[in-house]
Amino acid sequence: MTINILSTSSADHQTAAITTPSLKTRALLWTVQGALALLFVFAGVMKLVTPAAVMAQQSTLPIAFIKFIGVAEVAGALGLVLPGLLRIRRGLPPLAAAGLVIIMVGATSITAAAGGIRGAALPAVVGLLAAFVAYKRRAWLREGAARAVAAGAVPAGTVQAA
Repeated sequence: MTINILSTSSADHQTAAITTPSLKTRALLWTVQGALALLFVFAGVMKLVTPAAVMAQQSTLPIAFIKFIGVAEVAGALGLVLPGLLRIRRGLPPLAAAGLVIIMVGATSITAAAGGIRGAALPAVVGLLAAFVAYKRRAWLREGAARAVAAGAVPAGTVQAA
């Protein structure tokens, strides 16, 4: 299904075509998003509740930075699923997934530097899954941008719908 949204201004015309993924793709995306959300909630909460002395023994990173990563992981996990479930701000899941990709790039590189490539495989796969969600949900970003232009919240011509 394709939805065409036309926004006009005095200077130019802009059309954004938004396509809806197939049922199989949507089911796969929701499954991956749910699994990633569970994983990141668990990982983030563990970083937040683990005593600083225990974390200091396990990592050379500053404790405040580890706590920050924990907060970012929990926020990213909530951002993956809540907007779609509640049907509000549906442009947030691809942004949350992109933020989690950044976290996983760091986790992969730190793990590879400390323990070799074999240990870095898991964070790399998790990062690739988050990148998959960010890529496939990018239509939600375009949809939100097109609606903002149509509502007059953003001047036409300032939003590029790819």
